[in-house]
Formats: sequence, structure tokens, C-alpha cells
Amino acid sequence: MNELQKTVGQWLTLPDLAEILDVDIRAIHRLLDERAIISVRIGERNVRSIPADFILDGAVVESLKGTLSVLLDAAYSDEEAITWLFTEDESLPGTPMNALRTGRKTEIRRRAQALAW
Repeated sequence: MNELQKTVGQWLTLPDLAEILDVDIRAIHRLLDERAIISVRIGERNVRSIPADFILDGAVVESLKGTLSVLLDAAYSDEEAITWLFTEDESLPGTPMNALRTGRKTEIRRRAQALAW
């Protein structure tokens, strides 16, 4: 298990995500293409997976897409963006992803924008 896998903890494969969201796998690929979610390849079999915390109450966390846009505009790779979202930040407290899940998107996006400078 690599450091990113440990940092995130719980992961979902794309078929698992399709099942949770009750959509066809093509809808998951559209979410990836639209950058509403991002994935990385993990595990021995190198399977495309997303952090399970991207999902809340049976849907993708609403504020995730905009936050990912800010991070990707700051030239973060998918892996770097996931690492940033799931790294503990004492000033929050918790992780940026936890803050997004609790509705604190403005603060997190402001912090993400600061990374570009």
C-alpha cells in the first residue's frame, strides 16, 4: 500500500461507484471527463479508483467539482489534488475534504486558490 492509499484510506473502484450512484459505468466516465471527480490507479492490479469520501449520502460531494477545478488550474495532478484534499491541516482542523463534506467550500477554495501563487 503506497502513501496515497494510506492517506485516503477508503477507496471505490469505478464499478463500485456506479453501483452506489445507481448509474451506468458510462455516467462515471462522463464524471471523470467533466472533472467532477478524479481517479488514480491503486493496488497491485493498478485499478482506477476514487476516494470513498468523494461520495456523501449517495451522491458526489456537491462542492467537489469546483474545488477540483481550482486545484487542477493550479497545475496539480490528480494524485497531488487527492493528496492535498486528504492531508490533515491543523488550521481547519481536519482535512480539506472533511471541510468540503461539511459545507465549508468557500474556505477550502480560497486555500486552493492560494496554492496557485
